Parts: sequence; C-alpha cells; structure tokens
Amino acid sequence: MYRSNIIYVTPEKDKIEISVKDMEIMNKIIEEYKDSEGGLVPILQRANDNYNYLPEPILKYTAEKLNIPLSVVCRIATFYNAFSLEPRGKHIITVCLGTACHVKGAGRVVQAIEEKLGIKKGETTEDMLFTLEAVRCIGCCGLAPVLKVGEEIHGLMSKAKVPELIEMYKGA
Repeated sequence: MYRSNIIYVTPEKDKIEISVKDMEIMNKIIEEYKDSEGGLVPILQRANDNYNYLPEPILKYTAEKLNIPLSVVCRIATFYNAFSLEPRGKHIITVCLGTACHVKGAGRVVQAIEEKLGIKKGETTEDMLFTLEAVRCIGCCGLAPVLKVGEEIHGLMSKAKVPELIEMYKGA
C-alpha cells in the first residue's frame, strides 16, 4: 500500500512525516476529544482502533496538536495494554493462559496456533493478518481453554479446532 507522505512542520520547526489522509483522520479524532478532560486516552484509543497500533508519526502529531509533550503521549501509550506501538495483524488472537485454561490445555492450543501461523506469542504474520498474544485471564473460566479473536470469544478450544478457527478468519 502506497502512502504519499508530507512533512508537517510544527511551530517549533520540528518535522513530522505524515500523510495528508492520516492528518485528516487525526484532525477529526482530535477535534472530537480535544476539549474533554482526559481526552488523550480516547484519542489514542480511536487512533489505535484505526491503525491497529500507534505509529510514531501519529503520536508526534497528536502531541503537537494537543500542545502537550510527546513524553506524556508516549507515557500513556505505553502504560495501557490496549495500545500497541508495533504493527499488529487484522485479527488479534488472545489466548488465556490463566490457571483453568492452563490446566485444560491452553499451552497445546498456543502451540497449535504457533505451528499453523508460523509465529510465536507476541508476533504478527508477514501478511499482517494475525497477531498472537497471551494473557493471564480472559474471565471465561467455565469455557476453558478459551481465546479471543478480536472481541469474539471461542471457548472449549482444543488443538484440533485450531486449523478450522484460523481458516474461518482467513476468509473473513
């Protein structure tokens, strides 16, 4: 995907390389929340939802437009697990490794996903379709082992169910 970038020059003469389209997207988001108390978090949430991570130029542009130090923006962006500074796949697979899931075979489910996708926990497939993450609890212990793809919960998972699950999301 080709993006034509422009150089946005801040009043302090700093340069931020960002596309016109990205500027338009961020201006719309920032305008909606800029006067709200605590508006930075929802701005970053919307940007993260839009890009599936927080690119550096977006963080810099947000800091500039809100007139707050980049260090503050980065502190918030790195504090919350919901934000990522690395590109992630279209489908984020989150496998629960909490006690109930662990006991019922979540490790084997993770291993099957890693083998099927050719990645390890914390990695993204080359085609940017899948990212594999692990958490300590999803809160669905009665469905153990459980995983989420995006916001969709898949319970009673097994190693045998992984290929079908992956194929379902490849086609989505």
